[in-house]
Amino acid sequence: MVDFQKLKEIIEQNETFLLTCHVNPDADALGSEIAFAAILKKLGKTVYIVNHSETPEYLKFLDYLNLVEKYEPEKHDRIIDETDVLVAVDFNQSDRVVSMEKSFLKSPALKICIDHHEEPHKIFDYLFTGTEFVATGEIIYDFINETKIIELDENIALNLYSAIMTDTGSFRFERTTAKTHLIAAELLKFGLQPIEIYDKLYNQNEKSKIILLGAALETITTAHGGKVAYMTITRKMLDDAKADESEVDGFVNYCLSIKGVRVGLLFLEVKKGIKISYRSKGKIAINKLAAEFEGGGHTNASGSRIYGGTLAEYQPKIIKAAKKYLD
Repeated sequence: MVDFQKLKEIIEQNETFLLTCHVNPDADALGSEIAFAAILKKLGKTVYIVNHSETPEYLKFLDYLNLVEKYEPEKHDRIIDETDVLVAVDFNQSDRVVSMEKSFLKSPALKICIDHHEEPHKIFDYLFTGTEFVATGEIIYDFINETKIIELDENIALNLYSAIMTDTGSFRFERTTAKTHLIAAELLKFGLQPIEIYDKLYNQNEKSKIILLGAALETITTAHGGKVAYMTITRKMLDDAKADESEVDGFVNYCLSIKGVRVGLLFLEVKKGIKISYRSKGKIAINKLAAEFEGGGHTNASGSRIYGGTLAEYQPKIIKAAKKYLD
């Protein structure tokens, strides 16, 4: 049970807040950040949103407050050090903020976490979390709904709807519930247009992303009797397509779309190592596989980032280790 009254109390007792989210933000991370920032702004608080990554082009329409900044040590370290409250949104492990980690950890500010992933690090003063939530955006919605701390408006509704819609795979993932649809219905009452939102989130791709997707699909390979499918994206493929690593978001789901596949993996070569996305169907706890390789997440959707690791070293190990989770 999330103690929303305590969260309200923290807001009321402090004046300056800095919000941040995980590397390569998705709509849940960014939408939840902006929605929570809007709550604080309505209450007259001083608010900063500072992220390690640039905001992806397709998500910029969510930032109606024009608050989101990319982290620059010389500009933001003092703010991180002097703010009253640091808010971790949609992540619960400090390495997920990459370049900001050192400043985040050493700051004397009160540190709180608003998130829906498993196994939070013990670095926070307060956790407002729960894996029963389909998205961090749902936590923000419930906080507003239960405490009546502010009145919802169209812009906050847009951000929360985008957060929940994307993190449930457009309401098709297994963890989607009746409550999820009821929340969506309440948010749509603010005049949101689902077709327009979906179009902005999924149908405004850069040409580079489509070129990269074509190359990535050609790498799909199956293993373990066709129950595992994996995709590989190298630095050369990114460079050839003139694509950014953030454009890979969602590619792993193509592996799961193959008949008979129960586990989908995406191996991405990044500048300082590799990133792996893990997906599964049914009761296959893919987060346990991710945990073996410096990662974590949800039962059916997880990820890991291995600094200094190589595809040649880790890809065979992870594919081999996946076998034991198929049973």
